Amino acid sequence: MYTLAEIDKIVSNGICALDLKGEPEELYSPIEYMMSIGGKRIRPRLALLACSLFSDKIEPQQVYPALGLEVFHTFTLIHDDIMDRADIRRGQPTVYRKWNENIAILSGDVMSIQAYEYVCKAPADKLQAVLAVFSDTARKVCEGQQYDMNYETMPVVTMDDYIMMIGLKTSALIAGSAKLGAVLGGADAKSAEALYKYGYDLGLAFQITDDYLDTFGDPAVFGKHIGGDIMNNKKTWLYVEAARLAAGGEHRSRFEEIFRLGEDRAAEKIAAAQQLFTELGVKENAEKAIEQYFHQAMARVEGLSLGAQKLSLLEEFATQITYRRK
Repeated sequence: MYTLAEIDKIVSNGICALDLKGEPEELYSPIEYMMSIGGKRIRPRLALLACSLFSDKIEPQQVYPALGLEVFHTFTLIHDDIMDRADIRRGQPTVYRKWNENIAILSGDVMSIQAYEYVCKAPADKLQAVLAVFSDTARKVCEGQQYDMNYETMPVVTMDDYIMMIGLKTSALIAGSAKLGAVLGGADAKSAEALYKYGYDLGLAFQITDDYLDTFGDPAVFGKHIGGDIMNNKKTWLYVEAARLAAGGEHRSRFEEIFRLGEDRAAEKIAAAQQLFTELGVKENAEKAIEQYFHQAMARVEGLSLGAQKLSLLEEFATQITYRRK
């Protein structure tokens, strides 16, 4: 059985070994750039962790599809940054800022194709099942992104709406990574589905943590400017929860005033939102929600006959990506 450190090394070495160069240079340089500036590599790590639960040895035919998940995820980030008009990604300029929007779109398109090429390196006897998981996952991510954009112009977004959206945009890829890895490792259908649900709940915890850190994180550690979601009036978990708690109460007008403030009063807006979120109990409620989804994720796999050591690895992985500072 592999440790998380050993899996991390396999993923890191695998990414370094990928041949991402090509011509024209303007098309491929952004791909190399994005794959080189780091990231948590959650999806390939989880895929290989799930695989290792059912397979004693991780082979290259299992590694390549896992790396394909990371390439696909990175492609979505390039396009998301354009849609969000984000300047910084992982502490570095975003692709469309470093090059331009057209190059970013086209480089992202190539990455989506590359992702399928790597996924198709799965063993022949598992290829159809692997492609089914990956294609379903990829479609869900795009659906989630569209809902996210739709919410920008919707006056009211409920918590159910929000959870549905991040379930598609964020959780589906983490869940799909777990299931894809389980399939590669030879898991039975029940185990693969349990790991999918584990990844799904973990994805919800991960995204709420991301929302939380965008407002209350340390910018030097988080790798992005704090308060970007607030400035964009983005309907994050914190925003939706604050709107719910402020509705019809004395905080309603204050909530509306804060989110009417423009870029010329950025520091004031961010500080006011942070204070309101704390006063309303949003900060505390977010921490509780993160913990709830973490425990829910672990409950999904505790019924499987994996043994204490393998369950401990799943818990260690869940802890790493949930209770993080960046």
